[in-house]
Amino acid sequence: MRTRRRARVRTTRAEYLLPHAHETVFWARRLTAAFLTRDGTAGSCAADPGDASLVVTELVANVTRHTRSSCRLSLCAQDGTLTVEVSDDSPDRPRLRPAGEGQESGRGLLIVHALAHTLDVLDGPAGGKTIRATLSGG
Repeated sequence: MRTRRRARVRTTRAEYLLPHAHETVFWARRLTAAFLTRDGTAGSCAADPGDASLVVTELVANVTRHTRSSCRLSLCAQDGTLTVEVSDDSPDRPRLRPAGEGQESGRGLLIVHALAHTLDVLDGPAGGKTIRATLSGG
């Protein structure tokens, strides 16, 4: 009788509760960089750190700009993929819309959509929402 050994799948997760404050985006970026460079994560995640940082920046900035809620940043590295989730208490769903030529803002979700392999909006159980972006290497 032959038995098969299953390959171990290494999963690294981190979750951070961030306040609604001006410096929240800065800390989200720092926490993401630390997550991606710590032992155990680098080998299980092929996502580009610059892309990951930009996705986190845009999603967390949207929470601080468009809601009055704190946010939860969740990072999960598994099988070469990084999953970024940003949750808030606002029931308002984000909209992808083109930014006007002279506007300085309004392109964040378009950037995230371009960088992410998938981008989903999930309704939260208590009325909020979670934006989930997955990034893959290559």
